[in-house]
Amino acid sequence: MAHLRLVWVLSGRGWADCTVSDHQAEVEVTASYVTAAPEELLTAVTRLVVGETECRAQFEAEPTAFRWIFYREDTNVWIRLLELADGSDHDNTGTEIWSTQQDIDVVARAVIRCFDEIVREYGESAYRSKWGEHFPRTGLEALRAAWREHRGGWAASSTPSNP
Repeated sequence: MAHLRLVWVLSGRGWADCTVSDHQAEVEVTASYVTAAPEELLTAVTRLVVGETECRAQFEAEPTAFRWIFYREDTNVWIRLLELADGSDHDNTGTEIWSTQQDIDVVARAVIRCFDEIVREYGESAYRSKWGEHFPRTGLEALRAAWREHRGGWAASSTPSNP
């Protein structure tokens, strides 16, 4: 059975720790509010859901960066997570710290579930005061809408449930 979990914890004013895991491994990455890390992740997964074959998101940890690279073929998504000394560095200079292959439905549900849990735990007002920016409601709802619209066209073997 497929397994993908993301947990976003606000660890200090403008800082978050994101734990990502599958059935084989787990890694924790850090994000700073200096970039729109939550919005980038939501946008990248939304783009995958609607059919793009390669997308990226980046978390800045000042000066370290964590780059998410998503490749999609049919309903399969390969996720690579790279650690880079500097956010402007080329992928080739990064170290792969985690990777997984998942169904697009599993990826979309995991990201939606993560952000639903964030808003349940913190509320949008407390999220803003801890993170320093508004909760990415627009990005979350765009992903949710795209997932609901496109999941019916995926392979019959995919059996989505509401996150």
